[in-house]
Amino acid sequence: MKRKYQQLIVWQKAMLLVNHIYQCTQHFPDNEKFGLTSQLRRAAVSVPSNIAEGSGRGSDKDFCRFLYLARGSLTEIETQLLIAQQLGFYKIDQDLDDLTQQVFAMLNKLIQSLSK
Repeated sequence: MKRKYQQLIVWQKAMLLVNHIYQCTQHFPDNEKFGLTSQLRRAAVSVPSNIAEGSGRGSDKDFCRFLYLARGSLTEIETQLLIAQQLGFYKIDQDLDDLTQQVFAMLNKLIQSLSK
C-alpha cells in the first residue's frame, strides 16, 4: 500500500533527484567524501524526506513548513553543484538541472495551493 505522499509527483521526482545526485557525486574526488559529496547527498535526501514528513503531519500549515524546508534543500543543492563546477568536479548536467527546476516549481505550486 502506497502512502499519500508517495502518490505525489513532486515526491516521485524528488526521489529521482536523489538518484541523480548519488550518481553525480560518485565521480567526485575521494578527498571530498566527507565534504561536498556528503553535503550534496544529505541535501538531496532531505528533499523527498521533508515532503514525506510534512505530508504526515496532519495540517496544511505543517505540510507547508516542511515543503519550505524541501525547497531550501533544493537551493542548497543548486549552490553546491555550482561550487563543484567551479572546483572542476562537476560538468553541468542538463537533465539534473531540469529535474531540479521541475521539483522547485512543483513545490512552489503545492505551497501556494496549501496556503490559500
